[in-house]
Amino acid sequence: MPIATTEVYSELIDRAKSQQFAYPAVNCTSSQTINAAIRGFAEAESDGIIQISTGGAEYMSGPTIKDRVRGAVAFAVFAQEVAKSYDVNIVLHTDHAPKDALEHWVKPLLEISTERVKRGEQPLFGSHMWDGSAVPLEENLQIAEEMLRLSQEAHTLLEVEIGIVGGEEDGVENEINDKLYTTVEDGLATARALGTGEKGRYLTALTFGNVHGVYKPGNVKLRPELLGEIQDAVGAEVGKEKPFDLVFHGGSGSSAEDIAEAVRNGVVKMNIDTDTQYAFSRPVADHMFKNYDGVLKIDGEVGNKKIYDPRSWGKAAEANMAARIVEACEHLGSAGKRMK
Repeated sequence: MPIATTEVYSELIDRAKSQQFAYPAVNCTSSQTINAAIRGFAEAESDGIIQISTGGAEYMSGPTIKDRVRGAVAFAVFAQEVAKSYDVNIVLHTDHAPKDALEHWVKPLLEISTERVKRGEQPLFGSHMWDGSAVPLEENLQIAEEMLRLSQEAHTLLEVEIGIVGGEEDGVENEINDKLYTTVEDGLATARALGTGEKGRYLTALTFGNVHGVYKPGNVKLRPELLGEIQDAVGAEVGKEKPFDLVFHGGSGSSAEDIAEAVRNGVVKMNIDTDTQYAFSRPVADHMFKNYDGVLKIDGEVGNKKIYDPRSWGKAAEANMAARIVEACEHLGSAGKRMK
């Protein structure tokens, strides 16, 4: 199936919100992880989102090249081709883009999409994220207004972050403290600046204690009920029920109960990276340990080409990552709900 159009993307969000489920958004860094992600969605009979970060885009362009734009384009073009083999809708998204990445990554990608749309083609990506968590809220929303306008021109959606996600993501690290909780006042300010759809559709990552990475139980205190409080307050002001299309960042390792409550409060997209990274790498480690005398040339021997062939361990890595995505779809309620 072709990559989801902007219209299909909006319909996917509406279905998730009305039926109270969410889509996993899986970070990918290579052709293998793209294949694994789309396979996982297909096996779960779920539509889904695959996304790439600044670091992932640099890696995708070639580790010594580090061209974020070229890597993101390569990601999108490869995904567009292989997605045709599967009967699910796949959305393409760029993940966290702090202020210094807007000019040299997101805006050039939006320009590419705008030119494509002028030619009667679909945009390269379905949505892009502006991560304003490192700047004051007023500046965050001022930039978001500009990015929403550019997104409209490119026929794409925007994702914004209101609040701070703890932990580390692509070299950006934030402390785990009280700043990890978006306030009702922050939500109201967001709606007043960006509207609730009339200025263009956007997704909102409100923070409720979210942390990137995986931490031991007790180290992270999620408050998904905060999402409901913000939705209610903003909804009362604008006259809409659950006015925000919400995103759950730092979803790896979260409990089923916290995920379920977040989804009930309007989460339609949950980012997953750490768990799928581990799922991909674990079979590789298993293969290497069990077959060390085949993957290495030891004591004058020549090893075993069939065992050190990257496809031998790559297939296992892709299968295990796909299985973890099926599990995520089941937890989020999107399994078996692909839009036909």
